[in-house]
Order: sequence, then C-alpha cells, then structure tokens
Amino acid sequence: MKILLVGSGGREHALAWKLVQSEGCEHLFVAPGSDAIDMEPKASCTHIATDNLEEILAFTAAEHIDLVVVGPEAPLVAGLADTLRAQGVAVFGPSQKAAQLEGSKGFMKDLCKKYDIPTAAYERFSDFEKAKTYIEKQAMPLVIKADGLAAGKGVIIAQNHEEAIETAKDMLSGNAFGDAGAEVVIEEFLEGEEVSFFAIADGKTVLPLSSAQDHKRAYDNDEGPNTGGMGAYSPARAQVWDEAKQTETMERVILPTIRAMEEEDCAYTGVLYAGLMMVKGKPYLIEYNVRFGDPECQPLMMRLESDLATLLYDAATKNLERWTGKIKWHTQAALCVVMAAEGYPGSYPKDTTIDGVDAVANSQTQKIFHAGTKRGDGGWFSTGGRVLGVTALGSTIVEARKTAYDMVSQISWPQGFYRKDIGNRALDKAEAA
Repeated sequence: MKILLVGSGGREHALAWKLVQSEGCEHLFVAPGSDAIDMEPKASCTHIATDNLEEILAFTAAEHIDLVVVGPEAPLVAGLADTLRAQGVAVFGPSQKAAQLEGSKGFMKDLCKKYDIPTAAYERFSDFEKAKTYIEKQAMPLVIKADGLAAGKGVIIAQNHEEAIETAKDMLSGNAFGDAGAEVVIEEFLEGEEVSFFAIADGKTVLPLSSAQDHKRAYDNDEGPNTGGMGAYSPARAQVWDEAKQTETMERVILPTIRAMEEEDCAYTGVLYAGLMMVKGKPYLIEYNVRFGDPECQPLMMRLESDLATLLYDAATKNLERWTGKIKWHTQAALCVVMAAEGYPGSYPKDTTIDGVDAVANSQTQKIFHAGTKRGDGGWFSTGGRVLGVTALGSTIVEARKTAYDMVSQISWPQGFYRKDIGNRALDKAEAA
C-alpha cells in the first residue's frame, strides 16, 4: 500500500515509525511531516499543511494513495475524512459529524445522557450570567471545559466558587480559548484515578486496543498548569486496570457509544480514545478523543506487535471483524518522557539547540519521537512547546522507566525541562525512591 499520514507531531512520528515497519506499507507519505519523520525508512514528507483539504485531496489522487491515516483532531473536525471518502479513498478517521465526540464536549455529554453512558453530571452554558448562577449553587471543586478544541488545555478544575466564576467568564468572553470557549460545559468533579483506554472501530465492529496513563500537569507531583501531556506509560497500572475493567468499560462505555453513534446517523470509524475516571473501581467517561493520544500513542506503538498498516486499512474498509481476538501486544510495559521548552504551556523560546539526540541509540525497544523539532547545520532545534518524546520498552515499568530516563540524561538542552516522576504511581514506594 501507498499510505498518506496527516500530521506532524510526536503522535504522527510514532505512527510513522510503526507504519513503515508493516509488510503492507510500500511507501509512507506524510503531510506535512517533520525532519525527523522524513528520516524514517520508506517515508517522505510532502509539506502540505493539515488544514489544506484541497491539496491533500489532489495529492491523494495524484499518488494513487491506498489509505489515508489522519493523526490530529482538527482536520477530522473540519471534515477531511468526508472529503476523501467522497472520492472513494479509504480513510482511517471519523467523519466530521462523528468527530463531534471530541470537537464538541457538549455533544459528547448530551450523547452520554441520552444513551445512559456513565459520566459526570453536567450543564451547558453560552450565557455567563446563567453559568454564574449555576456555579454559585454547586459544591466545589468544579470542572469547567471549553466546548470546542483547545489543544488539550481547555479543562480547568476550579477549587472554589470565585475561581470557577472567573474561569467561566474568561472562557465565555473568548479571552481564554477563542471560539472554542463560546460555550462551556460545567460538570461535577469526580474523585478517582484517570485511565486512557483505546478502542478501534469500523462503523459496526469495535475492538479493544490497550490502556495507558498520562501525566497532564507541567511539573512533578502533578503540580502546575494543565498541558497536552508530559509523559505516559502503557498499560495502565494493575491496581486500577485489568482485563475485567477493560471488559466492563467495553460493555458500559465503548459499545453503547458505537451503537449510539450509529443510531444518530454518524457511524464511527477510527480510533476511539476514552478518557476515563475510575471511581471506586467503576469507569466513568470524562471525555472522548477521536485520535490516538499524544504522548500515549508513543508507548502504545512501541507495545503493538500486530501489523499497524493492515489493521488500520481493515478498519477503514469495514473488515475489522477479522481481527477479533487477534490484535497482539507485547506483554512488556512502555514509558514516554516528554521534554518540553521552558515556559510551556505558556510562552516559550523557539530555535534553541538540542544536543545529543543523534547519539541516543534507537531500536525496537527505545526511540526518541520528535514532536517539535527541525534539523539544521547538522543538529536539532526546537520549534514547539512539547519537543521530544523519549520512549522505552522494558520487561517491567521499572525497567522501561530506567531506560527512558537514561536516554533523557544523554540529551543536553538547557532551554528544556521534563518531569522526573513519570510512571511513579505505577511503582511501589521502594521502586519510586
């Protein structure tokens, strides 16, 4: 197959790395890709922007692309999958209507309410005074979410009424997240532990993939502002996740969602990433994402044994049923440490020099995935907030964590920072010391 992967971040580098290993992949084109992705075997970057739907369509036709894999959420919410499918192209990714599961938190919450999918109690507001009146009557803390896409940062946990009112005002005024905050969802705070769970669907059939746990806060001990993710490990720790929990989540959350989407005339094709809160051992849906997570995708791809290109093609062409019970994973754990630019998720410097990247050994069990870099004058330079995803596979989470941090120690980047406690909660106290 000739495959086109849309995107340019760390998630897309991980997908590219896995796709080119597939026997079914003749060549991988990436739009726009990155200098790091361009260095992968069988891969070449096209430099077509992810929001240039017309140019993506023209390229797909000119190169006789067999499969398009859409990495980020924005092109899906903009309708890229619909445009390509209308031309007879196999696409891994949901339609514009189905992508509302991530594109509108209100849509997702309303779907949960209508089809009895367990989630936190909530209300939706576009009027600040009504939101304020509602907040004043609620117990704290309270979760306030921008309805639209906000690059993983549009969720604020307000600890008191004053903070909640100020947050709602900031979002609804457009100051915080622009149009994404024109409507807000205000929901109860659920006490528990978060788990990321991934499933794959072809419109009818839906199969479980695997689990992960992300670290959203910028600094150690889950302190500091929310980010797009500072590190992740897979699978989720055994104390909160096992086969029984996966089965329960499929039955209570994932399968009802797929049936509901079909009922609402927006059958779902692609990966379904459920952000769950495990409350007293029971899964509650916090949010849906319509793409692989970043940085969860990095450890997931390292753990996946099955042929990714064939799996995604079969999902795109409604042949997923043949994979029932056959998606294979390494039993080992994988862990990703994100190296970010100092100041992220606020303002941060760009074009800073990163030394030592090429000296770190890359293999099937350890890899540096590039999220925001460019190559020039023989070295690597930062171009984004989250810049590197240093990822390792190990027989245990302890081994994967040690290898990942050993890799980090070989990189010299004075303008960067990283959390030093990724995976700590999956260790016992002696291992974490």
